[in-house]
Amino acid sequence: MGGMTASARGGRKIRGLDADQRRAQRRDQLLAAAFELFAQVGYVNTSIEQICQTAYVGNKAFYELFDSKEDCYLALMRETAARIEGLVEEELAHTAPDEEESETVRRVLAVMAHAFVDDARVAVVAFRECTGISPRVEAQRRENRGWAANFLETFWRSKAPAGAAVDFRTMAVATVGGVFELIVDFLEASDTPRSIDDLIRDLTSFVLAVGNGIHLPAGMD
Repeated sequence: MGGMTASARGGRKIRGLDADQRRAQRRDQLLAAAFELFAQVGYVNTSIEQICQTAYVGNKAFYELFDSKEDCYLALMRETAARIEGLVEEELAHTAPDEEESETVRRVLAVMAHAFVDDARVAVVAFRECTGISPRVEAQRRENRGWAANFLETFWRSKAPAGAAVDFRTMAVATVGGVFELIVDFLEASDTPRSIDDLIRDLTSFVLAVGNGIHLPAGMD
């Protein structure tokens, strides 16, 4: 009995997929459909039935994976955040030991900017639609931003002299909020055409300005 194979544990295969693989496939289909609908018509105007129809998945299968539309949205927020975090961490892995701080900041912010701008649906789901849905969604939004703040706080601490009397956490939270507002402003601006290179330059200048202010010796303006 101890030699049961993975195939046996997953049950019989249909179209080459066992039960666990089919479940994962249905989940991916539902999240892709929800992502498209939330971005196009909004969270409030999207029903579970619409998600299932778009995904070609039955309502029963939806409730086997998610308790509610809100749970589906939360899963989508987590997966979107995890993907962007992975892109940032991968970019950081290419940092040379002698790289200037300004170049590291520029590269990381370029990755983030492209993640939100290249596919505008990402920003809609991550920023616009999550407002006012529920306390759980707001908590997830804050958790996602918290990761970015933790990242920035750690980066600044690594550059600061020992014993620096700076509230790095507060500065990081405020700066991350500013970064996301700059991205939203870029996406929603309709008066002056700007390129993503302009956005990356603005983001980099902003974060470096804050970082440079933090690292100034006490008493200097």
